[in-house]
This record gives sequence, structure tokens and C-alpha cells, in this order.
Amino acid sequence: MTILLLIVAYFIGGIPFGYLLVRWRTGEDVRAKGSGNIGATNVLRSSGRALGMATLLLDIAKGWVAVWLMARYGSAEPLWTALAAVAVILGHAFPAVLKFQGGKAVASFVGAFAYLAPLPLLAITIVFVAVVAVTRFISLGSIVGAGLFPLAVWMIDHPDTPLLVAALAGGVFIIWRHKGNMERLRAGTENVFTFGKKKAA
Repeated sequence: MTILLLIVAYFIGGIPFGYLLVRWRTGEDVRAKGSGNIGATNVLRSSGRALGMATLLLDIAKGWVAVWLMARYGSAEPLWTALAAVAVILGHAFPAVLKFQGGKAVASFVGAFAYLAPLPLLAITIVFVAVVAVTRFISLGSIVGAGLFPLAVWMIDHPDTPLLVAALAGGVFIIWRHKGNMERLRAGTENVFTFGKKKAA
């Protein structure tokens, strides 16, 4: 059952809510808009705050649900719940239904660890908000938050090894998924965050 639930976690992660919501509401392909990403930030920039917020909440929810299913119907052992977190994150980043071209998996990461490590996640969310408020770069907030998250987990929860390894692997993965953003940050061409769809000039 635990192996089956890992597969389920991957496919839950692979539900491309951003793509589906934009297609349903506008008939357009969000991958052809803005950064080409299916995640909440690109949906918000290209299709408006309502779809952006809906995408964010649904992507967070699928991370939480995937881990909850493992704990409830599979095994609540740290190894298996940590693996479920990794599986849902990979599903979001590499969804089979979109030829393995998905998002950066930040929201699914948040949802999974909201279940596994809520207090460290809260601490890092405060850091994320502060970084974005000062710099107006969501990508920089995500990178800093992902980098500090394993440290927060270790300091606050003193967890079993599987959870700490999953937090470290997830953090490294999120940073790696932002490699293009890091290049744009260095070049000074990264998109500045605005809460809503940009109006045409």
C-alpha cells in the first residue's frame, strides 16, 4: 500500500492546476505566456490575481493531501511520509500529463511540509515574506527560504533523519529549479513582483 501511495502522491503532484485553470477560464495555454511556467506566480502575472491565488492554494493543497494520504492510509513512519513529500514535489515539477514539463514546485513543497514540519515552515514563510517585501523578487524569496528551510527544520524540530534528508533534498531541488531565475537576478533582468496582471501600455 505504501508503494501505491507514493505513486498516487506523484500523480497528485502532477495535476497541473495552473495550466488547467487558465485553459478553462481563458482558453489559452499558460506555458505560452510570461515565463512559460505553470505555477502560481506566472499565472498571477499573466492571467490575474484570482487565477493566481487559486493556483497557489490548489498547489499547496495537493502537497498536503499527498502526505496526509500516506500518513492516514499507508504509513505514518517518517521514512514513508518524507518519501511522499518528495514524490508530490517531483510530480509537480515533472508531470506526466504535460510531458514532464512542470513548475518549480514551491507551492507543493509548502503543502507537503505544512503537514510534516509546520513550525519550521512558518518561520521560513516569515523570511520569505520579508525578502520579497524588501526586494520584490519572489524568486529570491523562494531561493533564500529553500536554502534556510533544512536548517530551520533541524533547529526547531530536531527531526528523524528521513524528514531532515527530505527537507534538505527539497530545498536543494527548489534552488536548482530556480537556476534560470538566479541567472536573471545576476543579470538584473528578473521580473519584479506585482500583485496582479500587468496592464497593457
